[in-house]
Amino acid sequence: MDLSATDWHRGLGSRIGSRPGSRLGSPWWRGATAVLAGALPMLSFPAPSLWWFAYVALVPWILLVRSAPTGRRAAYDGWLGGLGFMLAVHHWLLPSLHVFTLVIAALLGALWAPWGWLVHRFLAGTPSPGRVPAALFVLPSGWLMVELVRSWEGLGGPWGLLGSSQWEVAPALRLASVGGVWLLSFLLVAVNVAVAVLVAVRSSRVPAVAGLVATAAATSAVWVWSPRPEEDGERARIAVVQPGVIDGASAPEKRFAREEALTRKLAGQGVDLVVWGESSVGFDLADRPDLANRLAALSREVDADVMVNVDAHRSDRPGIYKSSVLVGPQGPTGDRYDKMRLVPFGEYVPARSLLGWATSVGKAAGEDRMRGTEQVVMSVGDGLKVGPMVCFESAFPDISRHLARDGADVLLAQSSTSSFQSSWAPEQHASLAALRAAETGRPMVHATLTGVSAVHGPGGERVGSWLGTDASGSAVYDVPLAHGVTPYARFGEWPVYLALLVLAALGTTEGVRALRVRRFEQFRRFRRLGASTPSPHAPHARTVRESPERPGR
Repeated sequence: MDLSATDWHRGLGSRIGSRPGSRLGSPWWRGATAVLAGALPMLSFPAPSLWWFAYVALVPWILLVRSAPTGRRAAYDGWLGGLGFMLAVHHWLLPSLHVFTLVIAALLGALWAPWGWLVHRFLAGTPSPGRVPAALFVLPSGWLMVELVRSWEGLGGPWGLLGSSQWEVAPALRLASVGGVWLLSFLLVAVNVAVAVLVAVRSSRVPAVAGLVATAAATSAVWVWSPRPEEDGERARIAVVQPGVIDGASAPEKRFAREEALTRKLAGQGVDLVVWGESSVGFDLADRPDLANRLAALSREVDADVMVNVDAHRSDRPGIYKSSVLVGPQGPTGDRYDKMRLVPFGEYVPARSLLGWATSVGKAAGEDRMRGTEQVVMSVGDGLKVGPMVCFESAFPDISRHLARDGADVLLAQSSTSSFQSSWAPEQHASLAALRAAETGRPMVHATLTGVSAVHGPGGERVGSWLGTDASGSAVYDVPLAHGVTPYARFGEWPVYLALLVLAALGTTEGVRALRVRRFEQFRRFRRLGASTPSPHAPHARTVRESPERPGR
């Protein structure tokens, strides 16, 4: 039997990886390949920071999933790829959570199972002419839903969103000011889908190229016409104090003394604010008036307020809080922000009665931290308004967006990644400041205990040099200020709503299609039954004597 070229490509597309003799025909080999393919995007994030790789990093995963013999197997490949992605992006948690890291990656990886099914649904075999253009919207929308769900604090938060890999790319940062990191993720997935189609589906290269051209055109249009932060030349001099790694039983006292000494060196440099890192003070200042007095003396000496971060039991309410506390020449000013979004297992154990065993396996929190209830904008110096965040919170785009809308001139993040010094985590964390600054049009200061400390301007551009994980010192940054509201700050997560509309339209279309198919099958069944049933108007049967048959006789 002869096969046309189209039939051959369709057969190849549906059987590759499952034919006899292929290693990918083995579930074990295929599963391992899916895990590795899902892990590839890790190289786009710091420290490797191969930002350009993000535009093709998903292609091997997409090609593998589309070759699955069934939709069920494609969903399974999506799950395993998600496991690989989550494990790779969070690999630095292994020393702290050990085997629990694998459990979390496996659970969150399941979020990509529906995405895998969608890839197979739209790209398997030789897609029909309408499926490739639809895939350029549906598959990025599906990916965005995965990122949205896993961005919930209780599931680990929005660490490793695909769009955040573009933190040092100026055109991408301009896009972030329009649609946030969500728009970047959407476009990156769309580009990956188009490239995968170019590689695997010859008959659909025209819509794939059209998708790439449209993405480039949209990026160029945003570059030219999107509003820019309005800089008027005004600057704030903000100092960051990074003490470095200090261990031992007396670490809190030694750290405070080191921070105190580094802050004194800032005297006479005309700074407007001094920022210490997360957990820079290990005692409640109300319980330790001696420390409060020493901080007030520092403020008078450098002629600037000092923003510290207290990690201790509070004297006025039960529990441990992580709090940004502003100290002026007369002592604590009363301005205080209590951290609202806590790190699962790092700062609290979800369902501790059930999962408390995690504290014996890794470095999970022995006692849960307490949550704050509201965001705070503080006034320092000559009317400068700052919006503080604590560590993990800088990963959440909505927090910085709300601070900017509430009037913050500068965003501040007090952080500590000292448990992960030799990993990629410090660089990944510091890079998030570029995204938050670009999204809001407000400069952002990322101050840490042990590095990496960084400052980014209103457009996401780097200001000054980073303080790396090997540094112990202080640095003063002339931070440019900007005014105006970015489209993202004004309209919020509109790419997420767009993705929801796309998926809702898909669900409606598929539902209508299924209903039509069902009605057609019912009609065909009725026709078949009608053909085999005598017509009610058929003539009566006659007997051999040619008289009408009479029932009952």
